[in-house]
Amino acid sequence: MTDTLEYLTQSLLQRAKEAGADAADVLAVRGNSISIDVRNGVLEQAERSEATDIGLRVFVGKRVANVSSSDVRADSLAIMAERAVAMAREAPEDPYVGLADPAQLAENRKAEWLELYDPTPEPAPADLEQDARDAEAAALAVEGITQVSASSAGYGSQEVYLAASNGFSGGYQRTSRSTSCVAIAGSGTGMERDYDGDQRIFQADLRSPAEIGRTAAERTLERINPRKPKTGAYPVLFDERISSSLIGHLLMAINGAAIARRSSWALDLLGKEVLPQGLSLTEDPHRVRVGGSRPFDAEGLATQKRDIVKDGVLTGWTLDLATARKLGLESTANAARGTTGGPSPSVSNVTLSQGVKDRAALIADMGTGLVVTSMIGSTINPNTGDYSRGAAGFWVENGEVAYPVSGVTIAGNLIEMLKTIVPANDARPWLSRVVPSLLVEGLTLAGE
Repeated sequence: MTDTLEYLTQSLLQRAKEAGADAADVLAVRGNSISIDVRNGVLEQAERSEATDIGLRVFVGKRVANVSSSDVRADSLAIMAERAVAMAREAPEDPYVGLADPAQLAENRKAEWLELYDPTPEPAPADLEQDARDAEAAALAVEGITQVSASSAGYGSQEVYLAASNGFSGGYQRTSRSTSCVAIAGSGTGMERDYDGDQRIFQADLRSPAEIGRTAAERTLERINPRKPKTGAYPVLFDERISSSLIGHLLMAINGAAIARRSSWALDLLGKEVLPQGLSLTEDPHRVRVGGSRPFDAEGLATQKRDIVKDGVLTGWTLDLATARKLGLESTANAARGTTGGPSPSVSNVTLSQGVKDRAALIADMGTGLVVTSMIGSTINPNTGDYSRGAAGFWVENGEVAYPVSGVTIAGNLIEMLKTIVPANDARPWLSRVVPSLLVEGLTLAGE
């Protein structure tokens, strides 16, 4: 069939070779999505999109160029290949670019075992609209909620295919199903809002719209009449909803692109303790029914489970082929890309060791401090790790939540912060980043 992604990618590879490319790879993505928004019980917006996008990367010696298009007609592919080769011939040489050696390529190129695709029929728009209505109604049924600013439901299906002149050819499918709700309480300057939502690969795994709407409402009401805490140094508990941002800063710092540029606060931390002893941070691209899973990376290398941090010690960088060559290392099979550009290093699923205490026990251990449930803005120095973010949440006194807080700034240094984290045991196992609530000692709070 001439409309399959395998046919399109192989056809474009052949066009690139005919145009004068020494090597090439092609990423094709075909997908459709539906998004429904409801407000005040009335359909506010309904969108559906269907598209096929294709990206071509060509090599002429050590020169490389990328082009992309959503026009996959035969004559357009020919023009695309010719333009890409012409661009590559004018590009500067890069000694680190190039495809993987055939011996490096993944042998298993199927993804059925990862359960990334739900064969359940695509939901009808009316069913999605009803889910959004149900979430809104559940939120509004909670006393004190004045309005719902957004209640949404969506579905997406995507097919991905990668082919390269080194012999790689493989692809897989993904689906996603989501529901979300944002509730509002209060009025004027006393207005507060919060949200809840869920996104899963399999529709049967999705939490009910009623639960999502009710949780959004309850979270909103908890935030009414916030105060500012006194300025000082206090322990801070990063709620599970936002705790993965701390680990995200570490993942950015150990990204091979930042290391190769020597613009990372983690530059000298390889083989050293970056988390408390006993904690590990593991990447596992093979977790079943998890959105970040994949059988191979964007350069055709087999993905694999690895310990990024083991027993508190940083074991390595996150690398694609180019950054690995720059650093004289081997790729960790972490290449990611879209159709509009070339590969770059990126992690997939990560899991941080969980603790033995639940969130309530860590709050009790705090004595006096702050529980952060949302953050606004960010000032992170990529070279030093100096950290400053606006936050909102709840003030804790004598080990118990006393009142809501907003308009506070948290400051510290990521190198020191990460070394003191104490994890709870409340991480959601179906997320791509499984990170529990994290207690951090001695951060500076700027309040009143």
